[in-house]
Amino acid sequence: MKKTLKLLLLAACAASAPMSGNAQSPAVDGKEFTLEQLMPGGREFYRFYPETMRGLQWMGQDYIYFEGNTLVFNRPGAKPTEAKKLTAADLEALIPEGCKFQSIDVFPAFKTLDAAKGQVVFFTQGGVIGFDMLRKEVTAIFDTAGETATADFSPAGDYVAYVKDHNLYVARAGRPNEGMPRAKAVTTDGTETLVYGEAVHQREFGIEKGTFWSPRGSYLAFYRMDQSMVTPTPILDFQPHQAVAKPVYYPMAGTPSHHVTVGIYHAATGRTIYLQTGEPQEKYLTNLSWSPDEKTLYIAEVNRAQNECQVKAYDVATGRYLRTLFTEKHERYVEPQHPLVFLPRNDDQFVWLSRRDGWNHLYLYDTSGRLIRQLTKGEWEVTNFAGFNPKGTELFFESTEASPLERHFYRISIKGGKTTDLTPESGMHRTMLSPDASSILDIFQSPTVPRRTTVAQIGRKPEVLLEAKNPDVGYAMPEIRVGTITAADGKTPLYYKLTMPLHFDPAKKYPVIIYVYGGPHAQLVTKTWHSSVGGWDIYMAQKGYAVLTVDSRGSANRGAAFEDIIHRQVGKAEMADQMCGVDFLKSQSWVDADRIGVHGWSYGGFLTTNLMLTHNDVFKVGVAGGPVIDWNRYEIMYGERYFDTPEENPDGYDAANLSKRAGDLKGRLMLIHGAVDPVVVWQHSLIFLEACVKARTYPDYYVYPSHEHNVIGPDRVHLYETITRYFTDHL
Repeated sequence: MKKTLKLLLLAACAASAPMSGNAQSPAVDGKEFTLEQLMPGGREFYRFYPETMRGLQWMGQDYIYFEGNTLVFNRPGAKPTEAKKLTAADLEALIPEGCKFQSIDVFPAFKTLDAAKGQVVFFTQGGVIGFDMLRKEVTAIFDTAGETATADFSPAGDYVAYVKDHNLYVARAGRPNEGMPRAKAVTTDGTETLVYGEAVHQREFGIEKGTFWSPRGSYLAFYRMDQSMVTPTPILDFQPHQAVAKPVYYPMAGTPSHHVTVGIYHAATGRTIYLQTGEPQEKYLTNLSWSPDEKTLYIAEVNRAQNECQVKAYDVATGRYLRTLFTEKHERYVEPQHPLVFLPRNDDQFVWLSRRDGWNHLYLYDTSGRLIRQLTKGEWEVTNFAGFNPKGTELFFESTEASPLERHFYRISIKGGKTTDLTPESGMHRTMLSPDASSILDIFQSPTVPRRTTVAQIGRKPEVLLEAKNPDVGYAMPEIRVGTITAADGKTPLYYKLTMPLHFDPAKKYPVIIYVYGGPHAQLVTKTWHSSVGGWDIYMAQKGYAVLTVDSRGSANRGAAFEDIIHRQVGKAEMADQMCGVDFLKSQSWVDADRIGVHGWSYGGFLTTNLMLTHNDVFKVGVAGGPVIDWNRYEIMYGERYFDTPEENPDGYDAANLSKRAGDLKGRLMLIHGAVDPVVVWQHSLIFLEACVKARTYPDYYVYPSHEHNVIGPDRVHLYETITRYFTDHL
């Protein structure tokens, strides 16, 4: 049956489309790179990373950036000689005694609270200070009890919330030279299983934190998560003399999930109430949004099945449920990622980002739940909502309207109308809108532009602030080809990037490695510098390999139907599309079809292992990092979205349980895992390893004892030297 399915999939793969014209001409003469130069964390990595303006952002009407130990302020249209500067020494002279910085060799990092008003905070050796960048003066000092990772400051900078030992604290700002008011414990019963003020639901649905200040800072909304019903998964801390097991409360597919509620803390009275979110308790409370008048809190509530989202309103004073504004349903899944955004000068209307028509678009609603109009429409995706003009008559956003490979910055009238592309040059634009919506900072890349940073008043010609030099000058670069192939459905175009072997000779035969991710929330082929080719691809090209990456169906920014094809059958469409990539390679006379390898991490590690087992006559060598092996053992929020529960979809889970197919392994496969991985727990690859022992198949195995899901920092160089050696030895 497997063989028949494989033949059908190969037959469905259409021939490669002609090259798109985006191939980059190689510079084959010159020195070769090292991994220390090509990999993040390497000793020389930033020498070969396109130059950037460090810390670039808006502050009031100025744009600011770091130059060594100096912070530079300037305005659009102003001359460089008109720039104002604040040195680290000048800054340190302004702050109270006892709050000095560890070093002033570089300008200290800060967190921006309110760019329009210039409000920031600095984390010093003696505590946290609030600072007004526009007036150049200290505005507040804060007691955070040394906790900075969870510190969340009110918009006006008069309070800070933080989490310590699973409890939530709030401290009022002190005045300079008057001491710091003591923090107040908002909760006192926090434990490992009862957690306050931290991110919940495994950081899915756009959740990145657990505290949410109201617009004027009068109230603090916070998550309360009871995970006592979740079976703990042990993580081993091997550093103590006697190793210690540390539990991670990791709800696996089909098992009980944690229960979340939302508290509201009143800063003036110290009183806390909880929203009456009701039954069932196993649901997802996402995208918390405050009304401008601070009287209502809105929540996008998603059921456990993740096929229905209800946007509900709650009364802040009592916690009482008020009404459901609207409900979104989908036969496969819904995934709200962004809170409501209210229009300036209009407390009754907001913008909602949704994929309800199959593409991520902006919708205008009023607070009764009435849809006023769909603001953007088309077979493209809004990828970022940037803001409004001060009158609330226009909004700004980034999207894929020009191409799935590009991002451009657009303006549109709230009353409806044609979008205006404010950044028409082909490529990837990462933009920042000024607080008054009069100007934009644009960090631009394309396959031939390393990085160009500009500032422009909207409607005027951009001013170049930095044109990064080509960091590869003097080094040998391989040819990079970009094009499309047709997916296994026979109709959908898929984008690929192909890094050719250095000193390519079409008369020779070369080994090829497929680098794969293939899952949701990731896009690997874009029109950035080097056509988004990574450093390891270039390194392997130096060693005589070609490296191919295909964004298969299931990956990001191509619409709902492109992504949700994986629903209940994770791995099927993605592998079929990757095999179309293999067919494309085999059509090239220079490819050695007996030497094809595959490498991927996380979801890509799952696909790597799956490809090695399912197409064991095609792939000779694979390296799978942090792989999901058994989706029964993956977390509920992500796993059940794409798979449903094990009870609802036993065949889907069974087909994707790679440990059951350990006996199909023929080629050389190395699995790599971080021993303290809280995302894809170590148990996954250990189960596969045990299954291979029982089946008498022989994978190789490598563990990074102190790393989580990704190997980062200097050790990343070690990781990719290990991976390179494996392919060199066996491919």
